[in-house]
Amino acid sequence: MPTPEFILELREKIGHDLLWLPGVTGLVVDEADRLLLVRRSDTLAWTLIAGCLEPGEQPASGIVREVFEETGVTVEVDRVLAVNATKRIEYVNGDQAVFMDVAFVCRPTGGEARVNDDESVEVRWCPVEDLPTMSEHFESCVKRYLDGVERAWFAQP
Repeated sequence: MPTPEFILELREKIGHDLLWLPGVTGLVVDEADRLLLVRRSDTLAWTLIAGCLEPGEQPASGIVREVFEETGVTVEVDRVLAVNATKRIEYVNGDQAVFMDVAFVCRPTGGEARVNDDESVEVRWCPVEDLPTMSEHFESCVKRYLDGVERAWFAQP
């Protein structure tokens, strides 16, 4: 899905200035302990599935929507993995954002993994022992999952 309409409207007013946005990340794990990854079309970086919430959208509903939109896979949310503010991101077009991100552990319930929109050039199930390099944010989500901690992580004050 392209940039949400409400963000485009904000960008018309503020240009590329920093936006504080609600985000979600999905660590989708299948029965073979493989992770569902996407390769972004703008940077060609491998990532977990992530996106921005629509105004008023519940975070768990948002990640279910994002996973399906980007990969064609339907998921069920198991638990919250982490809640944290991302580092400042600057996109190729110059837009800047920081996300208050809620990361979820999800499991697939149907669908076939495929490129399902224009945000990705590749989608694949990847064994945890053969993961590509990802951003610090996504790698920390994977590490928290692999460490087996059941409680949601958040930065201590």
